[in-house]
Amino acid sequence: MSPTPARTTTRPSPARQRLLDAATALFYAEGIHAVGVDRIIDEAGVTRATMYKQFEGKEGLVLAYLEGEDAGLRGLFAQAADASDDPEVLLDLVVAGIEQDIREHHTRGCPFINAAAEYPREGPVRSLISDHRDWFRATLEQLATAAGLDQPADVAASLVLLRDAALVGGYLDGEDRVAPAFARTARGVIAAHRP
Repeated sequence: MSPTPARTTTRPSPARQRLLDAATALFYAEGIHAVGVDRIIDEAGVTRATMYKQFEGKEGLVLAYLEGEDAGLRGLFAQAADASDDPEVLLDLVVAGIEQDIREHHTRGCPFINAAAEYPREGPVRSLISDHRDWFRATLEQLATAAGLDQPADVAASLVLLRDAALVGGYLDGEDRVAPAFARTARGVIAAHRP
């Protein structure tokens, strides 16, 4: 698997990290537009000037939040690649990683779907969401191709759809019901495309 290289990262300042941590928790739990900058500043314990120096406004903070979510999913793929270089094993590890993510981390739906609902027009936020989804789909297709599956683009499209549905379903119906259903169905898609 050859995941797209992550964006160059440097160690953020403590104030920047506190702002990002506060925004991530609040945006995911309550929605982006529902959370004001003042609340994030209060939660982070920084000044307004620090917030604007670090992010140049709320949209910059939203983009950093989504970049962090993107990095988290890329991290699942990187962990799988560190564990094995067998494409079939990698696919199973990715499915298991997504199942675990549904249970433990993303219990209020997909942060990208949630953000897209709040940013219906084209712009930097929608562009980042689109780039993330393109990377996710392409990486799954690369894995399916490397594993020798028939119709790897269809496999990737199905797995993206299943993850989307599982993240929303996990929030609505509970992770304990949805996470195993996701894993079972994803593995069924993969098995159905083995030659």
